[in-house]
Amino acid sequence: MFRNKLLNAMIIILLVISLLGVVALVAVDELYADETTEEPTIDEIIKYSVDFDEITTNLKSGGYIRLKMKVQTDSKKATSELLKRDFQVQNIVIHEIANKSASDFEGENGLTQLEQDIQKKINEVMQDGEIVKVYTTSFLLQN
Repeated sequence: MFRNKLLNAMIIILLVISLLGVVALVAVDELYADETTEEPTIDEIIKYSVDFDEITTNLKSGGYIRLKMKVQTDSKKATSELLKRDFQVQNIVIHEIANKSASDFEGENGLTQLEQDIQKKINEVMQDGEIVKVYTTSFLLQN
């Protein structure tokens, strides 16, 4: 490499020390990384949530549902986008409910399944973030 052995040794030592420093930094970062994903506070949930107007629509079985919901997003950008997509959200909700009968809402799982289906469908159209949770704030089923 170089003709001077002292210079060669010094360059090799500096490279080894630099490499050890990088390895140490990565190891410390991995060891002390906070891997716990904390639940958002109620203030954060409210900050990143959108309330939707009451929706009334027919069921496949002939009755109707009156539904009001709050949709929680993961960021301010997603909240802004969701506000702009309110007509799409209402369309998604109407289509999801129109394909269900009154018996689909019996028990705990019926409404929970509807919320999950709505969340999945809205996430398909979102571009700047995602929907974290759909909350049903008012629900009336009429057969």
